[in-house]
This record gives sequence, structure tokens and C-alpha cells, in this order.
Amino acid sequence: MQEEKNDAVIYYSVKYQGDWDSIGRALINHEPYEKLNLKEKAVTIFDPRYPVSLRRLRFPPWVFFYRGELGLLYKKGITIVGSRNLEPYAAHMTKHIVESVGKKYVIVSGLAKGVDAIAHASAIKCGARTIGVIGCGLDVIYPRENRILYENMEKNHLIITEYPNGTKPLRHHFPWRNRMLAAMGEKTIVTEAALHSGTMNTVNEAISLSREVWCLPYPYGDESGRGCDLLISQGANILYEEAQLETL
Repeated sequence: MQEEKNDAVIYYSVKYQGDWDSIGRALINHEPYEKLNLKEKAVTIFDPRYPVSLRRLRFPPWVFFYRGELGLLYKKGITIVGSRNLEPYAAHMTKHIVESVGKKYVIVSGLAKGVDAIAHASAIKCGARTIGVIGCGLDVIYPRENRILYENMEKNHLIITEYPNGTKPLRHHFPWRNRMLAAMGEKTIVTEAALHSGTMNTVNEAISLSREVWCLPYPYGDESGRGCDLLISQGANILYEEAQLETL
């Protein structure tokens, strides 16, 4: 029975290119399906290997595809997010934070340019483990500048996505992807965020899951960090001294 459910979900995911609502309707309507011979490994919501962290979401992925070490999903994770076009301060602090917390946590981020790429690369450099959650198929490297990082992570760390091979990195995939980022970290750290960014979406998801949110403070009038300052004013934890990193 479980194998049949797994086959159905995977088939619907491929048919509807990972669209959550379409997969759900297909399951409710018992649409016909067939067993597919996939190139990628997959874990469905009916699989006992499906992580508890993702089950807690209001809209848990029906299935995720992965490359790398699945076991990293069951270790303590910390999510690090921020701007794609970041300032030197954020780049420096992202590296420093990863070096500090990577001893205790798997570093989770979105494999985008900017803070995400620096978080993953810093984790690899300091000997920590890292997970990338992407908004397209595993056979689509986006952005292209992260190719070397991607190839390292798929072999030695973990990359996951709810989108089957061939799915393009469409704009609306990334805000939706962010709920997974929030769920997979016991805490979320924001190293840079403008007022209107996908990072704020990730934070909202983390708050809905009762996750701790930590933000770097920025000077008055600094547009690159106004999102961080706003979050702090709304109750997020302010990350302002070394001792805090040691107790996270």
C-alpha cells in the first residue's frame, strides 16, 4: 500500500512539475498513475524516512528529491539566510557565524547567490555539513555561478527539492521553497535583509513554526539591513556579541 502511494505521489509530482495544489487534487481524485523509473532518489510524505521537521509545515512537500547524504536531514540544523546582493559586512559575518555554529549544527540555506552561497561554502571550508534547498529540478543548476559549489554538495553534503528534474527555477518557486528552509532549522539567522525580500518570507515561516529568529543589527539608514532592524523591532533576537554564538 505504501509503495503504491509513493509511486502515485512521484508520478503526480512529475506530471505537475511539483505543483503542491495539483498533486493534492490528484491524490484526492485518485487520478491514474504509473510507476516511474526516476534518475533521482525521492522520499514521499508516506515514507517513514520523511523528516519530522517537514511534517510540521502547514503545507508539507508531498515529495522531495535529493542528491547526497539523506542522513543530514535528521541532524540538528540551523538556517542561515540573507540577501543575494550583499554588502562586505554581511559576507564577513556570515562566514564567521558559520564557523562558530557549524560545530553544532548542519548549515541549511537556499543555494542562491549571496548569503546562501557564502553560508554553504563556509560550512564546507570549516568542515561542517550543509544542506541546500533549491527551487528547481536537481538537474538544473541555478544560478550557474554556483556550479562548483553545487557539484561538491551533491557528492559530499545534501541538496533537496520538491521539484522533479527538468523543472525551471520559476520566480514563484522560491518564496514557496522558503517554508522548507524555515522548517529544517531549529533556529534561523538573518545576516542581511532589505525590507522587501524573500528573506522576510523565510522569517515569517520560521515564526509560524515557533522557531527562534536571530538578526544582525544595522546602522540607522542602512538600506541593506533595514529588514533586519525591522525584525528586531518586532521581537527577533539581536545578534550583537560573540558570547551569543557560543550559546545558540
